[in-house]
Amino acid sequence: MLKVNNLEVFYGLIKAVKGVNFEVKAGQIVSMIGSNGAGKTSTLQSIVNDVKKKGTITFNELDISTHKTHKIIKEGISLVPEGRRCFQNLTIEENMRMGAFNNDELYEEYQERMFKIFPRLVAKKGQLAGTMSGGEQQMLAIARALMSNPKLLMLDEPSLGLAPKIVGELFETITKLRDEGITILLVEQNAFAALEISDYAYVLENGEVALEDEASKLIDSDEIRKKYLGG
Repeated sequence: MLKVNNLEVFYGLIKAVKGVNFEVKAGQIVSMIGSNGAGKTSTLQSIVNDVKKKGTITFNELDISTHKTHKIIKEGISLVPEGRRCFQNLTIEENMRMGAFNNDELYEEYQERMFKIFPRLVAKKGQLAGTMSGGEQQMLAIARALMSNPKLLMLDEPSLGLAPKIVGELFETITKLRDEGITILLVEQNAFAALEISDYAYVLENGEVALEDEASKLIDSDEIRKKYLGG
């Protein structure tokens, strides 16, 4: 579904991503793990053309390397950014409507689906996003991204700052979304949780792919356990 070839991302004279190659197959959860500064977030931002980059990005055999962000979203890619970035002064419903700008005529249908996926949001749909807990805001951020009906959902550090119980619920939801046919590209510092639900994974170090394999094999790797899973 997604192929990235020789990706380089620049911040001024600093090269944050250095010739990365990877692919995401339809129907899978593919994770990217690595320490802070490894280039994970920059990689996701490059896919939606939010950073200065070089390289080729192909989505469903269409070259989207130079497409504007709104056009990439229309093609079927949606990003849930690190830190959630909900519109704090808008209600849950208003946030979700912002996510449906490409499908406004189907807003009611998609909203109903989101409330089935995240039933906790139903009773609070008129509440301001800024008054919600971190876990609820993360649910809203994912729901907002899903309102564009993406084929590929990219999640950047979705578990950041959340309680372990909420993280467990969140990763169960991500798995269900995959099972419903949404392909997932997951960037996550909680390497063990990411690998547990992923089909395939890439390890980024210093802006490069240091290792890649089926997630089940990486989770059993001594090298990965020592570096990212705590021994």
